[in-house]
Amino acid sequence: MDQDQNQNGASDALSGTGTAVTGAGTSHDTRTADGENAQTLTTRQGHPLTNNQNLRTVGNRGPATLENYQFLEKISHFDRERVPERVVHARGAGAHGVFEAYGKVGDEPIAKYTRAKLFNTAGKQTPVFVRFSTVGHGGHSPETLRDPRGFAVKFYTEDGNWDLVGNNLKVFFIRDAMKFPDLIHSQKPDPVHNRQTGERIFDFIANTPEAMHMVSFLFSPWGIPANYRQMQGSGVNTYKWVNAQGEAVLVKYHWEPLQGIKNLTASEAEAIQAKNFNHATQDLYEHIKAGDFPQWELCVQIMSDGEHPELDFDPLDDTKIWPEDQFPFLPVGKMTLNKNPENYFAEVEQSAFGTGVLVDGLDFSDDKMLQGRTFSYSDTQRYRVGTNYLQLPINAPKKHVATNQRDGQMAYHVDSAPNQNLHVNYEPSSLNGLKEAPRTAPDHTPEYQGRLLRETIDRQNNFKQAGERYRLHEDWERDDLISNMVGALTDADHKVSDKMVELCTNCDPDWGRRLAEGLQAARAGKQAEGGNQYNQGKTSAAVQEAEAMAHDAKPY
Repeated sequence: MDQDQNQNGASDALSGTGTAVTGAGTSHDTRTADGENAQTLTTRQGHPLTNNQNLRTVGNRGPATLENYQFLEKISHFDRERVPERVVHARGAGAHGVFEAYGKVGDEPIAKYTRAKLFNTAGKQTPVFVRFSTVGHGGHSPETLRDPRGFAVKFYTEDGNWDLVGNNLKVFFIRDAMKFPDLIHSQKPDPVHNRQTGERIFDFIANTPEAMHMVSFLFSPWGIPANYRQMQGSGVNTYKWVNAQGEAVLVKYHWEPLQGIKNLTASEAEAIQAKNFNHATQDLYEHIKAGDFPQWELCVQIMSDGEHPELDFDPLDDTKIWPEDQFPFLPVGKMTLNKNPENYFAEVEQSAFGTGVLVDGLDFSDDKMLQGRTFSYSDTQRYRVGTNYLQLPINAPKKHVATNQRDGQMAYHVDSAPNQNLHVNYEPSSLNGLKEAPRTAPDHTPEYQGRLLRETIDRQNNFKQAGERYRLHEDWERDDLISNMVGALTDADHKVSDKMVELCTNCDPDWGRRLAEGLQAARAGKQAEGGNQYNQGKTSAAVQEAEAMAHDAKPY
């Protein structure tokens, strides 16, 4: 196993310690005859540097010469030290930890539902790496902005990696992956003036009624979690569990924080942002550093595989929640985050997740969003980090890897097996190449019959659960929801705001009435608009205040 791990660059760096890849000569602090030791600064070629302060020049103030290899290596790497930022989930923080299985699902043996080995034994521990993030904003954006939060967990299991990629909220804006680029474009800055506006996002939502359930969460305090430790996580999409007989059930995943749940209103977030725009990253790092390790319990909801016509929603619709009274939360294990990264770029920025990364016993459902995400997520990482991103220690599994995939940018090693004929990079072969694994359990083989269509699902029911969520909010949460929507829509085109009033009324008449009254009062100047992010009145005022409040200075 040690040999295999070394071949995969996955030894110490993948042991859950978060150690980045290190070069040769850094394991012992032995001083050479020339005085060089493990802390001696070198070039990437290993050349010791005796002067890292000055270019090589003609005279101490003369022109620099082209053969400045030390400088050229340093500056050319600096020019390239940023990989393309994630289009979504750009702003993130991460930590290492461990997942401990309960060996059961609720009170039942878990083997009844899944043959996935990481769940099968009480007390079994699996190393994990978790990346929390905001979704729509850039890499250095404030962590107080209204946005869903990403909650992605990489399990380094004995059968290879499993990525559970989700958000803090249990629902999403859209149910069909075809609309994902449009959704994200509406939340990104305007392509002309490069500013986000409430009009843009609500223009999209006003024409996408399925998004109303998400709106009921996102524009309430649930849209601004207090930090990463005290927020829930959800797989959002519907997956399947498969048992040893190849039988499947539908499953939804939920992370419940044992630290409790805390959210912020817009005004509270605004006050925090004025003092610290990295507060959630700092909170996570400092609690782990102090030994106050955050924990989450992983719960699942289980439903028999099928269309379930008795329900008023489609169980594969990711804009819907499965009612807990019908499909209870069943605990299956607990995750503890107990180690901070040692290098943010190597471990957090280059960490790569994909919804298609499943192990035996876990499978896909026909959820349309899940199908689209499964291609998009991994494809993004191949573009962003590179073809061989899975050879990086943070992404590589902790078990032996053997593939016939070769070459590509930044290939670090060959995924070969011990004693494999390295001349053979194809399969099948009679010349000691790689062989298929033996089948130990039957595949899950669902049966399909139907026409190939391009249509929406039948049971859309876009407003019922959104209205229920509105009524479940506490009074202060409803107040914040109305205030934030009024702030975002006051300066929007009336075609957009009128449509949003109509959709909110469809969810709950009180919601529509309060939004209409708030907009009327705000536009008449009788009521201050709410919100602190999409409120164009407040953002324009801030532009003027910056000049009016500023102090004059003389040129120098």
